[in-house]
Amino acid sequence: MSRASGHAKRNQKPRLVQWRFVLVTTVVTMVFGVLVARAAYIQVIEPDNLIEQGDNRTKRTRYTQVHRGIITDRNGEELAVSVPVRAIYADPKVIHDNNAFANTRRWQALAEVLGQNLADIQQRVSDPTRRFVYIQRQVSPAMAEYVDKLDIPGIYLRNESRRYYPTGEISAHLIGFTDVDDRGIEGIERLYNDWLTGTPGKRKIRRDAKGRQIEVLEQTQGEAAKDLSLTIDQRIQALAYTELKQAVAAYQATSASAVVVDPNSGDILAMVNSPSFNPNNRAGVSAHRIRNRSVTDTFEPGSTLKPLAVLSALEFGSAELGEVVDTSPGWMRLGGSRVSDARNYGELDLTGIIRKSSNMGTSKLALSVPKDHFIDLYYRMGLVGDTGTRLLGESGGIFHERHRWSDFELATLSFGYGISVTTLQLARMYSVLATGGISRPLHIVPTEQDPAYQTERVSSERHTQAVVEMMEHVVLDGGTAPKARVPGYRVAGKTGTSRKAVAGGYGEEYINIFAGLAPVSNPQLVVVVLINEPGGDLYYAGDTAAPVFAEIMAGALQLLNIPPDDRDVSSLASLSAGGRNES
Repeated sequence: MSRASGHAKRNQKPRLVQWRFVLVTTVVTMVFGVLVARAAYIQVIEPDNLIEQGDNRTKRTRYTQVHRGIITDRNGEELAVSVPVRAIYADPKVIHDNNAFANTRRWQALAEVLGQNLADIQQRVSDPTRRFVYIQRQVSPAMAEYVDKLDIPGIYLRNESRRYYPTGEISAHLIGFTDVDDRGIEGIERLYNDWLTGTPGKRKIRRDAKGRQIEVLEQTQGEAAKDLSLTIDQRIQALAYTELKQAVAAYQATSASAVVVDPNSGDILAMVNSPSFNPNNRAGVSAHRIRNRSVTDTFEPGSTLKPLAVLSALEFGSAELGEVVDTSPGWMRLGGSRVSDARNYGELDLTGIIRKSSNMGTSKLALSVPKDHFIDLYYRMGLVGDTGTRLLGESGGIFHERHRWSDFELATLSFGYGISVTTLQLARMYSVLATGGISRPLHIVPTEQDPAYQTERVSSERHTQAVVEMMEHVVLDGGTAPKARVPGYRVAGKTGTSRKAVAGGYGEEYINIFAGLAPVSNPQLVVVVLINEPGGDLYYAGDTAAPVFAEIMAGALQLLNIPPDDRDVSSLASLSAGGRNES
């Protein structure tokens, strides 16, 4: 045997441990590589998504509640306030996660207390992907407390406020109202919505897993809402509304409006309409009852404009204070159309023309002055355009300016036809008369510092005061409105009984107006009353609007402690005998 053959051959075993080590190391390295790559992607390349998800879980924004500003009258009486209420809302996801529908008795109790149908409520919260659904807004604290005790998973409460109007229907057209989100949508509430609405404070916080605040990230100070004081005197407002409401019922009228103005400042002390509505509960209220008819509805003012024909002739010089106008034979034709009085009054002085409400007299005076001079007075007296209040829906009146005017058109314009105005515009005209020819904008919010608030003389003091004293005879015996008298005070005014225009002419429905001022010796108040479509036997303004004017004027004078000036006025001008005519 050789030497080499004496040694056995060595067996080669598999190196399994080595290969396992390499495999595990490789896998671990790859896993860590993937994790590092993922972490790098998340942290460096696309970090925003997870940051946003984390913030959604931990960050919250809290808002401080800001109540809407209070509206008050000139004496501080509250006309609109905000009261705390609660809102009931649901989180459908929480409801489904907790199988809250299983407790049907609690859901039925919720539906009954809210006056809603159970099926409707459950239908609104049936989508588990939604996180917020209102169940009912502006519920009372007592109702909210009951709902809270029901302890239904996913049903929650939140604080909010609701507008409340202490004066109810008395000031509803003027003040307006807000919607469920406390935004003004009518009247003063809408006009001054930005002023009355504050900015809530905002605070961003971070909270832990148990919902506890652990950090304030950002805080923004809110702005408190501003209060608003009106020129309205709620005592006079309530008085005027009461009288107007009674008049609508007594005369079976369709509606009525009244405005009370302080002519020396332009302050509107009262603005009312009837029928009205309850702004605290508007269920079933139709849209036409919501509009403020004192500023939106126009009408032909009729004989209430006759003093302007006299004033225009005096200002131009075509008539003197002692002028006598022959109205015989009580009618005349102008361009084929007829102008007439109720009867032949014969010769009338200027006072008699106003006291008897003579169409013939005012027509002859209007035709005695140039057309431009006559028409311009209507503009300057505030009968065309806005009154200065900027109230929502205010009409500027209807007046069709023409290049050519016929004599008949000018004549009818002199006794209040061919022009349509609002109750507020008529009040502005009589305010100019009350101040001796000074025109100033009317306002519902004190605006003495407003650059737009300016006065302008539009007629001479001497002639304007003379016309006012002529108008005083309208309320005396033999005038068209003795029912407008106010015991203890000298009153001047003018009636207007006009037919309502319809397609193709005039219908059988009337509008009754009385516009006047007092006391004549130092005018402090102007009152305009409009009765729309009286349905009873009385359809002259002297029988309907005049007595309402007297009640409102008398009450307002007493409330404002204005001293009487009851001297005898029979010597101011000779009283003409005769009947009565209203156009």
